[in-house]
Amino acid sequence: MHAWQLSAGATSLDDLNLVTLDDPTPGPGQVAIRVRACSLNYRDQAIVLGRYLGGPIPAPIVPLSDGAGEVIAVGAGVSRFKVGHRVAGTFFQNWLDGPPNPHMGVALGAAGAPGMLAETVVLPENGIVHIAKSLSYAEAACLPCAGVTAWNALFEGPRPIKPGDRVLVLGTGGVSLLALQLAKAAGCQVIATSSDNAKLDRIKGLGADEGVNYRDVENWGQHIAATFGGVDKVVEVGGAGTVQQSLAALRHNAEIALIGVLNPVGGPNPSALMMTGSIIRGIFVGSRRMAEKLHDAIDANGIKPVVGATFGFEDVKQAYAYATSPSLFSKVVIEVG
Repeated sequence: MHAWQLSAGATSLDDLNLVTLDDPTPGPGQVAIRVRACSLNYRDQAIVLGRYLGGPIPAPIVPLSDGAGEVIAVGAGVSRFKVGHRVAGTFFQNWLDGPPNPHMGVALGAAGAPGMLAETVVLPENGIVHIAKSLSYAEAACLPCAGVTAWNALFEGPRPIKPGDRVLVLGTGGVSLLALQLAKAAGCQVIATSSDNAKLDRIKGLGADEGVNYRDVENWGQHIAATFGGVDKVVEVGGAGTVQQSLAALRHNAEIALIGVLNPVGGPNPSALMMTGSIIRGIFVGSRRMAEKLHDAIDANGIKPVVGATFGFEDVKQAYAYATSPSLFSKVVIEVG
């Protein structure tokens, strides 16, 4: 089979190569998946550049956590899946349910774990979910990391959103747009930020109630509080460099769901939490059960993940390059076959 492989010690796209590997065979408790589509996340860029957790990878890997396809073979003892089922992998292979814990296992597409950027992938039965019946493989491939992250941020933890809440999403990346769609389906108002007015127009077309250009409005958090009455939830993908603004945007008893790695420089003064009785909750994707609930909700509400750009399997390096360009909107999908 063909697969894309990162070389040991990789620090650039030059270290990503299309290779031929033996077709994998599922062992006991495992499932073989013919991958049909994958999608890129910010994390995947960090892994290629050797800047992910732990630094450059110590051994060659197939990258990407996000992929969807069909079951082509099952090993002995597999009971949840049959040949022909439409499935996707889960980000953490051992986090089945419940809160985060020290035993969640490896995350797909990084050191010590299989990745999805191959024609065939073998995963343990416990690390796979059925995908929403209403989605194409390309749409389903957008969900294992970004979709589950958005679900966790909105609906899990001590302060899940409820109808009438106001939600703030930052930027127009995959997590933010999926959070927008989910929050609107749940009956919430949504405010979105971007530095690009054209992108704000596009996100309003997806249902955002208000848009704020953070280049035009320097203190955008305070502006959101003063103009719109603040928010109950922030899907905070920026990080240390934007949290102070997110704190300023909070209503009382609100939550910042902290995902952010996009802007890691800086550091917030947490006194606003004291003033509003709010909390910051760390988000690192989510469990298999969260993925299952997400797919059920997508079918129930007719949600269609936004595919911003699509590339062929031979054009993976172009897909990576596009995903770091100013043109990026939502998710970049790679069609495998």
